[in-house]
Amino acid sequence: MPELYVSCDVEADGPIPGPHSMLSFGAAAYQADKTLCGTFSANLVELPGAAPDPATAEWWRTQPEAWAACRRDPEEPATVMPRFRRWLDELPGPPVFVAYPAAFDFLFIYWYLMRFAGHSPFSHSALDIKTYAMALLGTEYRETVKRRMPQRWFDPHRHTHVALDDAIEQGALFINMLHEDRARGGAGVPAPQPARPKRTTRPPR
Repeated sequence: MPELYVSCDVEADGPIPGPHSMLSFGAAAYQADKTLCGTFSANLVELPGAAPDPATAEWWRTQPEAWAACRRDPEEPATVMPRFRRWLDELPGPPVFVAYPAAFDFLFIYWYLMRFAGHSPFSHSALDIKTYAMALLGTEYRETVKRRMPQRWFDPHRHTHVALDDAIEQGALFINMLHEDRARGGAGVPAPQPARPKRTTRPPR
């Protein structure tokens, strides 16, 4: 069964889960041919005892529309995360977590799935779009930023800091990169199999 690339984006009020909360997240499941199989999004109630990080709170004050969007009709994580797990389990293929940057988004999604749903369908793995771009472009990691990536990789989606919008945008970016990689003989092309050694006939003793 072909893998599905589930692009996820998280909006949070601090750098790590537990002391801080995931406020909203979105997921967009893509087939390798760029078919969007489905989406999931939810706004979450803050964790008990958690508090916003001051620097993150200052950044949120510069994003009033995105803040309003992520605080609309929040639900308890204990309600949302089992529902998200069921959505992942019902996708028509094994899910691969994809994000930009995966280290941040996966940290929150994995923590919340394990804490509130008891299991992560993604296992322990995440695919980082920036790392994939570094490999395709042959650049240094810190030099691999969106403004230096080819415009042909980007669809006309806006980056709004609304979780589902950004999950769709970054999922399309990844699929465009995947198509280019496979067209030029990258990961999508099966590796050539080594030739079998020819049988030799032993001379009679």
